[in-house]
Amino acid sequence: MNKDIKIALTGFMGVGKSSVARHLANKLRCRWTDLDRFIERNDGRIVAKIIDEDGVDKYREIETANLKLLLSDTDSRILSLGGGTWTIPENRELLKAHGFTGVWLEATFEHCWLNITFSRKERPLARNKVKARSLFDERQKVYCLAEWHFIIRRDHTSYDAAQQIAEEIFG
Repeated sequence: MNKDIKIALTGFMGVGKSSVARHLANKLRCRWTDLDRFIERNDGRIVAKIIDEDGVDKYREIETANLKLLLSDTDSRILSLGGGTWTIPENRELLKAHGFTGVWLEATFEHCWLNITFSRKERPLARNKVKARSLFDERQKVYCLAEWHFIIRRDHTSYDAAQQIAEEIFG
């Protein structure tokens, strides 16, 4: 396993963080973790159910607690964050304190919306296109705080994006 690789992928729902993380981890020979899946395993409920039953604010508390738990493992890894994880200042500070580099995967809203629409994954914060667009616009102002920024294009696969990220960050 490759040492000293700690990347946190951020970006809007549907941008492809989980797919890019998997390919990037394979390329760099390190582990990858999807924070949403990690939360679901620990909580016993899918993210959508947690949000629907407990509310967004409570979910953010659960998310931060799980991020802390995940970061207690100091191994190198690619971490695929939830779409809102990076928007919480405490989470950004935790990631930085544990040596993670933030990488913003940016795509157009239409690109993300198309992926959201065709996904079988339930996304409570994207049940309505107008509200999702508003959330997208709001989050762009925080995603840009990441140390690295990569544009995800429709004509490139998640594999292509992972290759580009690996080459630009690690040479």
